Amino acid sequence: MSAGRAAVFFDRDGTLNEEVEFLSRPEQLRLIPGAAGAVRSINAGGFHACIISNQSGVARGIFSEADLVPIHAKLMQDLGREGARIDRIYYCPHHPIAGLPPYNVECDCRKPRPGMLRRAAEEFGLDLERSYVVGDRIVDVQAAQAAGAQGILVLTGWGTIARDECRQASVTPHFTAASIVEAVEFILHNEQRKHSA
Repeated sequence: MSAGRAAVFFDRDGTLNEEVEFLSRPEQLRLIPGAAGAVRSINAGGFHACIISNQSGVARGIFSEADLVPIHAKLMQDLGREGARIDRIYYCPHHPIAGLPPYNVECDCRKPRPGMLRRAAEEFGLDLERSYVVGDRIVDVQAAQAAGAQGILVLTGWGTIARDECRQASVTPHFTAASIVEAVEFILHNEQRKHSA
């Protein structure tokens, strides 16, 4: 059995920050209420904390990879202001059909594929079977399942639509939470229960 560290992988848009279609400027980024406190609790719980985000706006030519730099800087700054830390941000700039070369390709990093999770596991020695993915889309749950992690669907962002998509596709989240706050409470209680069993 792997002795790697457990991680929590957060989706970005609609999970940590409010959903904005193809968010392309730092001033559009606003944290969901309670998100920073939730991440801080994950930090305090000893988990590795990552973001995994599909950013097909790059492939579509709506914004560039360079445009993501100040957006992610603001995200880290807003979280850091409340004592929360993200250890690494992973994003997929690709789309299999839409968009411009070299980004319009099949890749292993675009959720629902588990490439971003596996890359993080390799880079940080993580145990994906002990880890969680928190997101507002069916692809977040599917990526978790593909990696052997536990997928938690949040009902912020696109979450209520994703809940229906999950039912129709027979995709079952490990847990469905009202928000990132409830998701993190579930993770911490679940871990506490495992350790006290």
